[in-house]
Amino acid sequence: MISPTDLPDIIPVFPLPGALLLPRSRLPLHLFEPRYLAMLDDVLKTSNRLIGMVQPYEGPDATDRLHVIGCAGKLTAFSETEDGRYMVTLSGASRFRILEEVEGFTPYRRCKVSWDGFSRDLGATEKDPDFDRDTFMDALGRFLSDKGLSTDWESLSEADDELLINSLSMLCPFDPEDKQALLEAPSLATRRETLLTLIEFALRGGNSEETMQ
Repeated sequence: MISPTDLPDIIPVFPLPGALLLPRSRLPLHLFEPRYLAMLDDVLKTSNRLIGMVQPYEGPDATDRLHVIGCAGKLTAFSETEDGRYMVTLSGASRFRILEEVEGFTPYRRCKVSWDGFSRDLGATEKDPDFDRDTFMDALGRFLSDKGLSTDWESLSEADDELLINSLSMLCPFDPEDKQALLEAPSLATRRETLLTLIEFALRGGNSEETMQ
């Protein structure tokens, strides 16, 4: 869908706490703030139609900062409501590293980024040969029950490794810093290990601050 030559040096970024996008995954978004409606209008005029999803955090000086690593998604679907809002879908293309924020006259934030080190994101579906699905699904079932959540177990059982792990990483109710750890995992196996650690820690009654120490 995206080749390395399609990746621009500067992209618009959408800082949204807890919203995780991963390569080859899809993220639905509801846009209604004027600055992000303006961003959408501008993105539709580009050939790549990329938007960077990034986790914001509060710096020590109480300023709004951005995590260095985010994931860009290609706008693949959108519809407009009668009151001018948009329902859009981003298809994960590649992670990136923020080099610097770009000053300008747009109401939304833009960043100069590097795609180096994330070439695997543009490749084929990743495998996880050491994945113990039975153990993982048992822990997941206990986690969802503990949180009072339900799921389509038939669809989960039929999903391939990457779809299963990435979808759960995006959907499970973890804190933004935990979501960032899942994003930065260098491989699918590492992401699965991180996800299982977060699930098991939650089952023991831990919190995200302890998890990240």
